[in-house]
Amino acid sequence: MAAAVSAVDAYRHEALDTVGSTNSEAMDRARSGDTGRLWLTARQQMSGRGRRGRSWASEPGNLYASLLLIDPAPEAMTASLPLVAALGVHGAISRVMAGQDSAVAIKWPNDVLIDRKKVCGILLEAERLADGRQAVVIGIGVNVAYGPDNAPYPVARISDYVAGADPETLFAHLFVTMAEELLVWDRGEGLARTVARWRAAACGINEPIRVNLAREQISGIFVGIDDAGMLKLKTENGLRTFAAGDVFFDNGNG
Repeated sequence: MAAAVSAVDAYRHEALDTVGSTNSEAMDRARSGDTGRLWLTARQQMSGRGRRGRSWASEPGNLYASLLLIDPAPEAMTASLPLVAALGVHGAISRVMAGQDSAVAIKWPNDVLIDRKKVCGILLEAERLADGRQAVVIGIGVNVAYGPDNAPYPVARISDYVAGADPETLFAHLFVTMAEELLVWDRGEGLARTVARWRAAACGINEPIRVNLAREQISGIFVGIDDAGMLKLKTENGLRTFAAGDVFFDNGNG
């Protein structure tokens, strides 16, 4: 318990009003010499973005947060940080949703779903700074009061399940749960425990999925993740593993 408390105390938080992007702001802080473990939240983003350069709707009432980490682990281990980020968000949403019958789960690698509907997107960005340090920013957008229109997948809002849900309460939980998951991960030394926790929170294992890559779409059975966190897909041509890709359930959800 003492270790968890001290881990939380190591983090700082700055609440902003309107920014272009919390991720961009966090990376700017890193370039200016910030030592990391800094959370930035914003009421609204004017140029929020998701994976592969997609725009991310950023209306007031949702949670927009970025965590800046400096040299969080040996570089080879940072590839597993998306699992950590997903677990942190999963834990925070689960605490807000306590007492609800709806299922909170993770879709590989780091989308968080409620009843198979996407409620959160996570974008990690990394940069080697001029002084040699590695900056990693974990950007998190959670639909609390607002959900985007015309999304290519079902979308959830926490307010649909929890009356009076607000981004401030959600972030208070996230501040704790992310620190807890980073402590478990332990700069990559605890990856096996992180992988086990991710598997326990995952949905879609042993179900048909599609993995969309930049120039290819592969269908098969999602058989889980390997010990490094890579997706394992059983296809007609055998088992394949993927380090990145967009996953869609073949039942049309997610």
